[in-house]
Amino acid sequence: MTALVPLVVLIPLASAALALAVPGHRKIQQGITLVALSAVLVLSATLMWIVDAQGALVMEVGGWAAPFGIALVVDRVSALMLAVSSVVLLGVFLFSIGQGLADGDEDTPVSIYYPTYLVLGAGVFNAFIAGDLFNLYVGFEILLVASYVLITLGGTAQRIRAGVTYVVVSLVSSVLFLAAIALIYGATGTVNMAQLTVRIAELPSEVQLLLNLMLLIAFGIKAAVFPLSFWLPDSYPTAPAPVTAVFAGLLTKVGVYAIIRSQTLLFPTSSVDTVLLVVAGLTLIVGILGAVSQLDIKRLLSFTLISHIGYMIFGIGMANAAGFGATIFYIAHHIIVQTTLFLAVGLMERHGGTTSLSGLGGMLRTAPVIAVLFFIPMLNLGGIPPFSGFIGKLGLFTVAADLATPGAYWLMGIGALVSLLTLYALARAWVFAFWRPRRRADAETRSTRKPSSEAVMLREREEALFEQLHDAPDAAPQQEQKEIPKLMIAATAGMVVVSVGLTIFAGPLYAYADRAGENMAEPGRMVELVLGDTPGQLGGGSGDTRPGEGNAHD
Repeated sequence: MTALVPLVVLIPLASAALALAVPGHRKIQQGITLVALSAVLVLSATLMWIVDAQGALVMEVGGWAAPFGIALVVDRVSALMLAVSSVVLLGVFLFSIGQGLADGDEDTPVSIYYPTYLVLGAGVFNAFIAGDLFNLYVGFEILLVASYVLITLGGTAQRIRAGVTYVVVSLVSSVLFLAAIALIYGATGTVNMAQLTVRIAELPSEVQLLLNLMLLIAFGIKAAVFPLSFWLPDSYPTAPAPVTAVFAGLLTKVGVYAIIRSQTLLFPTSSVDTVLLVVAGLTLIVGILGAVSQLDIKRLLSFTLISHIGYMIFGIGMANAAGFGATIFYIAHHIIVQTTLFLAVGLMERHGGTTSLSGLGGMLRTAPVIAVLFFIPMLNLGGIPPFSGFIGKLGLFTVAADLATPGAYWLMGIGALVSLLTLYALARAWVFAFWRPRRRADAETRSTRKPSSEAVMLREREEALFEQLHDAPDAAPQQEQKEIPKLMIAATAGMVVVSVGLTIFAGPLYAYADRAGENMAEPGRMVELVLGDTPGQLGGGSGDTRPGEGNAHD
């Protein structure tokens, strides 16, 4: 069974090379990508079933036993992340086929889109199964290199400017991560996460704190945790709709995944849990305040993305099995729902010609299907019962109530307030885009007949509200409406169905996440799984790791 583990990375990488070998043959590239992502989805679901029934799988690359060799590890949480990521990558891929990637613009290098997309997926999958810090760094770099290409696809001035910001911030994060790896290796003689569980605990507390903070800052930039989230709202919304959707759904969650791994394996008795709770509260508040002030719906969703990262940090900061389980469930929920919302906004942009709420309106009559496709995940993200968003937040609040500390109670209140403000911001956007008449139509009506006093009052209130909201910097002028292919609608509808499925199967999924949280709260299990239980492998901190000895020496 361990032979299945590296296939989740090898399949997309080999498929990317194959797709790159046939430039200009879009249908062949699409077929290769479809087969690769479908295969990884089936493989991920199989791994979920195997690890839940039989325990985690460890693949020793090249036959070199850990900690000398590279270990690829799939446990419950990594298998779930693989499966959810595969669903998102496949759904967004189908959406991008329907869109035709910038509608066949000859200036867009479509020949590199599908290979780059597969490389991005390979990087994400590699990060989820990495058993040592350097391999995790390699996974990050693979997905970041691919994301550099995708975020600037099309070469417009706005995308290039946003891409430069994204690249600079990502490079700073990567350099900090690499420096932390070097310090950890210098202090412990290893980068294997299971062995670091033992050896970091032997370091002085001040050294542990320094290493912990360096990793948290590096991962916090990637996860867009406040105050390290300044780059996200101006970067993601500028990319093409499929790219924005997959970035919003996946990339920040890889950073959150790295945080939960480092806090449970490397620093299981961390002294920064209180700091994490404070950061979680600030991320929740600042993110949602940014969302309620936005006029552009893509930026609004980008700020809600930042805000809801706070829920995940909240669960990690509580540092117990139940908190980890609730966080894992919420991560899976948020990946699906956030991606679905961005796909729905992609449909709105094509139909209305803009993502600014001031230019949208009347779409409930002209595009009722899009209205429903946005409305359902909107309720889910806002935490309305019985959707999975409500279940995930209820799980976090229950754990906080069990802690019964003042900080936990404060965060429960902040989390509930943020949930209400999320629903308010999204519902306001839905009303402006779908319910109210389009403003151009209003202008034509005013020219033919005198409006009623109620209509005048409502229009004045609307104008006053728009003056208080902020549009996107360098907002593009309204474009012509574009035809929406059925495949784009079908892909978005499929993601909506998946998001509803999270609610229908919330019981088994939450139970699975709870079992994953219990495993993460006991890092000794991972140590025994990867290294065995011999004193020679768990010992000392000397850094002596001879190849080929594995479990041979006691």
